[in-house]
Amino acid sequence: MSFPSPRETLSLGDSGQFTKSISENDIFRFADASGDYNPLHIDETYARSTRFGKRVAHGILTAGIISTVLSSEIPGVGTIFLQLEIRFIKPVFINDRVTARAWVEEIIREDRVRLLVACTNQDGEDVAIGNAIVIPPKETKVIGEPSKLGENPED
Repeated sequence: MSFPSPRETLSLGDSGQFTKSISENDIFRFADASGDYNPLHIDETYARSTRFGKRVAHGILTAGIISTVLSSEIPGVGTIFLQLEIRFIKPVFINDRVTARAWVEEIIREDRVRLLVACTNQDGEDVAIGNAIVIPPKETKVIGEPSKLGENPED
Protein backbone atom coordinates (compact mmCIF):
# COMPACT_ATOMS: atom_id res chain seq x y z
CA MET A 1 0.00 0.00 0.00
CA SER A 2 1.56 3.29 -1.07
CA PHE A 3 0.57 6.80 -0.08
CA PRO A 4 2.05 10.13 -1.21
CA SER A 5 4.49 11.72 1.21
CA PRO A 6 3.09 14.49 3.42
CA ARG A 7 6.11 16.50 2.33
CA GLU A 8 4.86 16.22 -1.27
CA THR A 9 1.21 16.97 -0.54
CA LEU A 10 1.20 19.62 2.22
CA SER A 11 -0.25 22.95 1.13
CA LEU A 12 -0.87 26.28 2.81
CA GLY A 13 -4.17 26.20 4.64
CA ASP A 14 -4.28 22.41 5.12
CA SER A 15 -5.76 21.70 8.52
CA GLY A 16 -6.59 19.07 11.09
CA GLN A 17 -8.27 18.84 14.47
CA PHE A 18 -8.62 16.64 17.53
CA THR A 19 -11.12 16.87 20.40
CA LYS A 20 -10.74 15.58 23.95
CA SER A 21 -12.76 15.97 27.13
CA ILE A 22 -10.52 16.75 30.09
CA SER A 23 -11.26 14.48 33.04
CA GLU A 24 -10.22 14.70 36.65
CA ASN A 25 -8.20 11.54 36.01
CA ASP A 26 -6.33 13.30 33.16
CA ILE A 27 -5.32 16.08 35.55
CA PHE A 28 -4.11 13.70 38.28
CA ARG A 29 -2.24 11.53 35.76
CA PHE A 30 -0.58 14.60 34.25
CA ALA A 31 0.40 15.79 37.74
CA ASP A 32 1.94 12.36 38.40
CA ALA A 33 3.76 12.31 35.05
CA SER A 34 5.08 15.87 35.30
CA GLY A 35 5.48 16.28 39.05
CA ASP A 36 3.38 19.47 38.90
CA TYR A 37 1.18 19.23 41.98
CA ASN A 38 0.19 22.90 42.06
CA PRO A 39 -2.89 22.96 44.31
CA LEU A 40 -4.71 25.00 41.65
CA HIS A 41 -4.87 21.75 39.68
CA ILE A 42 -5.37 19.11 42.37
CA ASP A 43 -6.88 20.70 45.50
CA GLU A 44 -10.53 21.74 45.17
CA THR A 45 -10.55 23.68 48.47
CA TYR A 46 -7.51 25.70 47.46
CA ALA A 47 -8.78 26.24 43.91
CA ARG A 48 -12.11 27.65 45.21
CA SER A 49 -10.12 30.46 46.85
CA THR A 50 -8.52 31.50 43.54
CA ARG A 51 -9.86 33.81 40.86
CA PHE A 52 -10.97 30.73 38.88
CA GLY A 53 -13.19 29.39 41.68
CA LYS A 54 -12.43 25.76 40.86
CA ARG A 55 -9.62 23.48 39.72
CA VAL A 56 -7.93 24.25 36.41
CA ALA A 57 -6.23 21.81 34.04
CA HIS A 58 -2.50 22.26 33.54
CA GLY A 59 -1.83 24.55 30.57
CA ILE A 60 0.69 22.11 29.18
CA LEU A 61 -1.96 19.37 29.30
CA THR A 62 -3.98 21.56 26.93
CA ALA A 63 -0.89 22.08 24.78
CA GLY A 64 -0.49 18.32 24.65
CA ILE A 65 -3.73 18.09 22.70
CA ILE A 66 -2.03 20.22 20.04
CA SER A 67 0.68 17.59 19.84
CA THR A 68 -1.99 15.01 19.05
CA VAL A 69 -3.26 17.05 16.09
CA LEU A 70 0.25 17.42 14.71
CA SER A 71 1.20 13.77 15.17
CA SER A 72 -2.05 12.23 13.96
CA GLU A 73 -3.79 14.66 11.62
CA ILE A 74 -1.60 17.35 10.09
CA PRO A 75 1.16 16.72 9.01
CA GLY A 76 0.52 13.24 10.45
CA VAL A 77 2.01 10.13 12.02
CA GLY A 78 5.77 10.45 12.35
CA THR A 79 5.78 14.25 12.70
CA ILE A 80 8.59 15.58 14.88
CA PHE A 81 7.59 18.53 17.08
CA LEU A 82 10.40 21.12 17.20
CA GLN A 83 8.91 24.28 18.65
CA LEU A 84 5.70 25.60 20.20
CA GLU A 85 4.88 29.20 21.00
CA ILE A 86 1.61 29.36 22.88
CA ARG A 87 -0.50 31.88 24.71
CA PHE A 88 -3.05 30.63 27.24
CA ILE A 89 -6.16 32.81 27.06
CA LYS A 90 -8.75 31.10 29.26
CA PRO A 91 -8.57 28.27 31.78
CA VAL A 92 -9.62 24.74 30.97
CA PHE A 93 -11.69 23.07 33.67
CA ILE A 94 -12.57 19.47 34.48
CA ASN A 95 -15.10 18.13 31.94
CA ASP A 96 -14.33 20.85 29.40
CA ARG A 97 -14.26 19.54 25.83
CA VAL A 98 -11.16 20.96 24.13
CA THR A 99 -10.73 20.98 20.36
CA ALA A 100 -7.21 21.59 19.08
CA ARG A 101 -6.84 22.75 15.48
CA ALA A 102 -3.76 23.28 13.33
CA TRP A 103 -3.40 25.01 9.94
CA VAL A 104 -0.36 25.01 7.68
CA GLU A 105 0.82 28.62 7.71
CA GLU A 106 4.23 28.32 6.05
CA ILE A 107 6.27 25.66 4.35
CA ILE A 108 9.69 26.90 5.39
CA ARG A 109 11.42 24.15 3.43
CA GLU A 110 10.77 20.48 2.72
CA ASP A 111 11.64 19.43 6.26
CA ARG A 112 10.27 22.41 8.23
CA VAL A 113 6.64 23.52 8.41
CA ARG A 114 5.03 26.24 10.56
CA LEU A 115 1.44 25.72 11.66
CA LEU A 116 -0.99 28.02 13.42
CA VAL A 117 -2.49 26.22 16.40
CA ALA A 118 -5.52 26.97 18.54
CA CYS A 119 -7.56 25.28 21.22
CA THR A 120 -11.21 26.07 21.88
CA ASN A 121 -13.56 24.85 24.57
CA GLN A 122 -17.04 23.38 24.13
CA ASP A 123 -18.46 26.91 23.90
CA GLY A 124 -16.18 27.80 20.99
CA GLU A 125 -14.07 30.12 23.15
CA ASP A 126 -10.33 30.29 22.49
CA VAL A 127 -8.39 28.84 25.42
CA ALA A 128 -4.94 28.80 23.77
CA ILE A 129 -3.43 30.10 20.53
CA GLY A 130 0.03 29.97 19.01
CA ASN A 131 2.20 28.43 16.34
CA ALA A 132 4.35 25.36 15.99
CA ILE A 133 7.28 24.30 13.85
CA VAL A 134 7.52 20.63 12.92
CA ILE A 135 9.40 18.24 10.70
CA PRO A 136 6.74 16.48 8.61
CA PRO A 137 7.15 12.73 8.09
CA LYS A 138 8.87 11.50 4.94
CA GLU A 139 6.24 8.80 4.48
CA THR A 140 2.56 8.54 5.28
CA LYS A 141 1.89 5.92 7.92
CA VAL A 142 -1.38 4.26 8.82
CA ILE A 143 -1.90 3.32 12.45
CA GLY A 144 -3.34 -0.14 12.96
CA GLU A 145 -3.32 -3.32 10.97
CA PRO A 146 -4.42 -2.92 7.34
CA SER A 147 -6.86 -5.82 7.68
CA LYS A 148 -8.59 -4.00 10.53
CA LEU A 149 -8.86 -0.89 8.37
CA GLY A 150 -10.54 -2.81 5.55
CA GLU A 151 -7.39 -2.65 3.43
CA ASN A 152 -5.58 -5.45 1.69
CA PRO A 153 -1.90 -5.27 2.74
CA GLU A 154 -0.85 -6.65 -0.66
CA ASP A 155 -2.32 -3.67 -2.59
